[in-house]
Amino acid sequence: MNNEIQAVSNDMGELAEDARALIDATANVAGEKVAEARKRLAEALDNGKEMYGKVKDKAVAGVKVTDETVRANPYQAIAIAAGVGAIIGYLAARSGSRNCD
Repeated sequence: MNNEIQAVSNDMGELAEDARALIDATANVAGEKVAEARKRLAEALDNGKEMYGKVKDKAVAGVKVTDETVRANPYQAIAIAAGVGAIIGYLAARSGSRNCD
């Protein structure tokens, strides 16, 4: 899960860098529409950074709570995981048999 979070973080960083580069590249371009587009892009970038931070904080908090719960109740967590796996396996097998008909 940490690899996925890191990949998303890297992608967001690259997107932010590209947006800032676009803003810098159009700094010398005159025109009301270009200025308005640059302003909206800068605002969207700032809002995106703020939203990303909030989502990341919530995801980390959720992972911590899940980890604590599993550590406090390991046998229940194993039983729940096995039950969910059995249900998914049953549904997948059932769906597969329907596709063969």
